[in-house]
Amino acid sequence: MSNPFINDLKNQYKNGSALIKIIFVNVGVFLVLSIVRLLLYFFGAVGDFQQIISWLSLPADIGNLLYKPWTILSYMFLHEELFHLLFNMLVLYFGGQIFMQFLNQKKLVVTYLLGGLSGGLLYILLFNLLPVFNEITPVAYALGASASVMAVLIAAATYVPNFTVQLIFFGNVKLKYIALIYVVIDLVSIPQGNAGGHIAHLGGALFGFLYVQQLQKGNDFTLGFSRFLDKLKELFSFKRKMKVVYKSPKSKNDHEFNAQKKANQQKIDAILDKISKSGYDSLTGEEKAILFDASRK
Repeated sequence: MSNPFINDLKNQYKNGSALIKIIFVNVGVFLVLSIVRLLLYFFGAVGDFQQIISWLSLPADIGNLLYKPWTILSYMFLHEELFHLLFNMLVLYFGGQIFMQFLNQKKLVVTYLLGGLSGGLLYILLFNLLPVFNEITPVAYALGASASVMAVLIAAATYVPNFTVQLIFFGNVKLKYIALIYVVIDLVSIPQGNAGGHIAHLGGALFGFLYVQQLQKGNDFTLGFSRFLDKLKELFSFKRKMKVVYKSPKSKNDHEFNAQKKANQQKIDAILDKISKSGYDSLTGEEKAILFDASRK
């Protein structure tokens, strides 16, 4: 007999957005590792768990990285502590929901992955260039989704800086100020401990900022990576792809369809311009509905 709880989780993952899927993967990895840690604890082999963590965490030492190249990806889904996971997932959900109101799900996945990659590379670069890190570089490693989460949050704040969020104790706060506070905290925290983590956060934030800035100028420098993800998805898909071709003569309907499509895009562009000038709260209910429907396509 199938378990209703397990079936519900499967349906939530299958029908969920890209944001929900990323959160599921992070939580799933944490749960699997927690079970492994518990079993190793029962058999008196706790030290072996740290060996597993080291095989999935991102080393600062380039020699170790060449020996474990997969860690540039695995580290951004890896959490050792429960509160680290909870905090990252809450911020990811918060920033990701806003992100997907204005940008699509594929861009969210790209931002998460490339933001994590950028954060990891900045961490490795500075740990190997700056003398202050010379002694700890051989044993330093990074883990957690924070760089990826920062990329998503900063990308959203860059796209709609005046988006207003209601916070407990603070009231209405614009998204750009929340993002700025996160960046400043990371900057001032570098000398106080976990320097590698804070540097990685800033690398992710830098990617999110530059990515959206270029998008707003009409340049998407992630198209190659996006195509790579599409090919990867096809490679691991076990379903037979079906190609449906519609053939119909050019008719009045074709022109009506194209005209309607153009009109809809003009409406969306006008709404985004209004948000940029006056903030999200200036939109009417109808405009918010149009924007929400567009973000789901």
